[in-house]
Amino acid sequence: MRNIAVFASGNGSNFEKIMENIQVGYLNHIHVTGLYTDQNQAFAIERARRFSLPVHIFNRSSFDDKEHYESAILKQLHRDQVEWIILAGYMKLIGPTILNAYTGRIINIHPSILPSFPGKNAVGQALNYGCRVSGATVHYVDSGIDTGRIIDQMSCPIYEDDTEETLQLRIQNLEYELYPRVIKKIIS
Repeated sequence: MRNIAVFASGNGSNFEKIMENIQVGYLNHIHVTGLYTDQNQAFAIERARRFSLPVHIFNRSSFDDKEHYESAILKQLHRDQVEWIILAGYMKLIGPTILNAYTGRIINIHPSILPSFPGKNAVGQALNYGCRVSGATVHYVDSGIDTGRIIDQMSCPIYEDDTEETLQLRIQNLEYELYPRVIKKIIS
């Protein structure tokens, strides 16, 4: 059994899908020690409570600098004996304090076919550019913004009448399939 922590800043739908995959036995080799969030009002907190998981809230503004912020997170990760970190809509760049402690053991999912459209609003960027295909990418986390080594990807078409909302929903459905599959494959 591998201990993982899930980091989320918002809705937490990918987090919920991971938990559902654990419940049905697909990801029966992992144990989520808790949800880590930087937002007091993240809906992911409600999702964590539904699964009776501990919630660790770390507000960056409560710390002198990023190093102290990440050191506090790292202490909790060590207390929970976390082996892997799964980012699921975590909107902060992971800094060297956590990166150095978890080199090669932090993964993220992004709503584009990387290396195209890293960072925020990838769906809008793809639509504005006129792309005909988009998708989702799972990658290792490094010090850049969505620049880590790609693990796996899935694609979907972009239709002429797509809006950000319709394309986002299509990509999210890919993410719900892709992320658990990758987690099962690389965390053993």
